[in-house]
Amino acid sequence: MNSKTDPEKLRMKSHRLRSIVDWLMKKLTRTTFVGLENIPTSGGVLLACNHMSRLDIPVIFITPNRPEVTALITTKYLKYPLLRWFIVTAQGIWLDRDTADFSAFRQAVHAMQEGKAVGIAPEGTRSQTAMLLEGKPGAALLALRTGVPIVPVALSGTEDATAKLLHFKRPVITVKYGKPIYPPKLDHQDREGQLDKLTTEIMCQIAAMLDEKYHGFYSGHPRLKELLAEKETRSTFSQERPREQAG
Repeated sequence: MNSKTDPEKLRMKSHRLRSIVDWLMKKLTRTTFVGLENIPTSGGVLLACNHMSRLDIPVIFITPNRPEVTALITTKYLKYPLLRWFIVTAQGIWLDRDTADFSAFRQAVHAMQEGKAVGIAPEGTRSQTAMLLEGKPGAALLALRTGVPIVPVALSGTEDATAKLLHFKRPVITVKYGKPIYPPKLDHQDREGQLDKLTTEIMCQIAAMLDEKYHGFYSGHPRLKELLAEKETRSTFSQERPREQAG
């Protein structure tokens, strides 16, 4: 039979929407994707990002090298007709943040088992100040349960992008993808400890890719200081190495 099954139709609609959003982002914004080589090109993966704007959703949706991207989206966005249509068409996963939403959890697990990339904001809500909020354990729990890698994603420039667009200015948006974080095996004897440690690691990895003004809750955190020191060492080494070879 030539007729498409419902899942196929949904995928086609999602792909068409992705093409439209990608075109609009190129025309209306200056969006740069950095570190795409850090994203596994196949298999389930969690894209854990900071969250400052409703524009974060379409930005993650058009991650260049992962055409099958979905995301966990708060049910609070159901009251916005255009955003609701976009999320449904993009096959987003509705998440009720006010309850233990096991249905959304199962859908996210199933999506990753199908080899999809799933976007999630560990902060659990949109930051009103553009600074990082304390991370919640949802992303870490999904990773521990599924074993999929977590790619930390740092968004900058989306916090005032909508306001700039309304004033006919092209916002500059940068999306940085860090190296994957591979979760340990779930230890039922130390589940809370694992969740806390992994959540901190995710958030500090995100913070390390952002300017200091975004660090918020994690400003001065010992793990963030370690990551920034490592980053500085790598930068210094890469600058000195050519001179050493030339000599």
